[in-house]
Amino acid sequence: MAKKVKVIENEQIIDKIVEGIREKKGKNIVVVNMQKLKEAPCSYFVISEGDSNVHVSAIASSIKDYVAEHIDIKPIASMGFENSEWIAMDYGQIIVHVFQRPAREFYDIEHLWEDAELIWMD
Repeated sequence: MAKKVKVIENEQIIDKIVEGIREKKGKNIVVVNMQKLKEAPCSYFVISEGDSNVHVSAIASSIKDYVAEHIDIKPIASMGFENSEWIAMDYGQIIVHVFQRPAREFYDIEHLWEDAELIWMD
């Protein structure tokens, strides 16, 4: 008998990522929809920020735990936990960025693809 494969849509993953961010009071949450852009590295960015390296680390850990617990998906890779100024987590077609505010303002990645649709979640 063939094993059933559960298909989880990007939007479901994004919902759980946002819930994980909110769980730790992450701020200024934006979803960048890049599906219509030819040169985009993925379909979506989910970007948020925290007030300190401890807060950024807590938000990223909450995302990882929340998504794994609710829809059984783990990030392919994650980077930045060492200093927690900017943590990036790769969920395939969704890349999550959790910043401290100065780093977020400096890199301003939600505006790198100016034709992308920005969806503010706050």
